[in-house]
Amino acid sequence: MIFLGIMLAAIGVSTLVWRDADLIGLPPVAVGTALLVLSAGSLALGITRRKRARVARGEPEPVGSVIDRAKALPRLLRARKAYGLPTTRLAQWGFALVYLVSPFDVLPEFLPLIGVTDDAGVAVWLLTSLSTAAGQYLSWERSKQRDRRP
Repeated sequence: MIFLGIMLAAIGVSTLVWRDADLIGLPPVAVGTALLVLSAGSLALGITRRKRARVARGEPEPVGSVIDRAKALPRLLRARKAYGLPTTRLAQWGFALVYLVSPFDVLPEFLPLIGVTDDAGVAVWLLTSLSTAAGQYLSWERSKQRDRRP
């Protein structure tokens, strides 16, 4: 649903920007606006369904804003053994950083548009993985503080 919403938004915006003639007897402004409304509904439905599925699977909900998570990352790395962060996860993060910094790529940068996609994919994975881990660490840290209180 989210992908459908993104595609509908792209088609709606392109219709509003580039289309001059009528589409199936309707003005392009009406068609583009309708596509954007459908896009918003599809995105809202997709996000709601994804959240419900995550709750149904029993996944912990990460807490904190992006800034809170960034501040919690050093604490997470210091308390990784008490928290139970696997060493393999640290190794994955390290390999991702080395891959992003190294001049060697699976897809060379001189290939137009394609050369950047592998780096972008690794960067997106790294940032989402770090953000999720820091959010779950914040949740664990807060539950531990609640347990200490009388």
